[in-house]
Amino acid sequence: METTDHYATLLLVEDNANLAELMQHFLEDSGYHVTVIADGTVARDHIIEHQPDLTILDIMLPGMDGLAVCRQVRPHYKHPIIILTAKNDPIDEILGLELGADDYLTKPVEPKLLVSRVRAHLRRALEFNQALSGSPDREEPSPIDVDHRNRLAYCWDEPLDLTTPEFNLLALLHSKPGHIFTRDDIMKALRGIEYDGQSRAIDMLVSSLRSKLPFKEAIKTVRSKGYFLVEPHLLSACDK
Repeated sequence: METTDHYATLLLVEDNANLAELMQHFLEDSGYHVTVIADGTVARDHIIEHQPDLTILDIMLPGMDGLAVCRQVRPHYKHPIIILTAKNDPIDEILGLELGADDYLTKPVEPKLLVSRVRAHLRRALEFNQALSGSPDREEPSPIDVDHRNRLAYCWDEPLDLTTPEFNLLALLHSKPGHIFTRDDIMKALRGIEYDGQSRAIDMLVSSLRSKLPFKEAIKTVRSKGYFLVEPHLLSACDK
């Protein structure tokens, strides 16, 4: 669903009642419609059925933990997911991003930062989807092919099993083969925020996407600069 920023529907999945109330207050004061759910299993069913414009998902939840929720809903849910956790553990970040989360914030979260991230993700998701919806459908199979309209990626007409962030990254790189995208370019395009110079989220996302492509060096790293997708005619045929 395309929506303007101030009419977006958010799902906040948080079992700490006091924290949930505080976050809901700030988000609603910022113009969003917020539904709060405290149980992971209930949240999973709600996300799939109601398709909120953005989900804020705690990791430690009764019923089903947030990472399991993320894993189960991702094939059916194309909107942004922000993971929240009290654990300052990079493993949680890695797992969350690999399972398809778009962002990761450690609690306690500064309310203004949360609102800023929500706004950035909603704005970027809308811009990204509008840009892709105007792109032509696939024509003839190629080594790496992106079907923007249906948000699917292929290798020689064989579908690739990508998370939403992985698809978005591939679509971005595929839009300009051979062009070097800096980490800041990628962070702004996919998350709507600037690269802070420290986060390894983009590197982890690139690594995750690489592991799902049938070409060993389809995505090249340019030291101290960024990444680019090798031009299609330079890629060898996929292994059958």
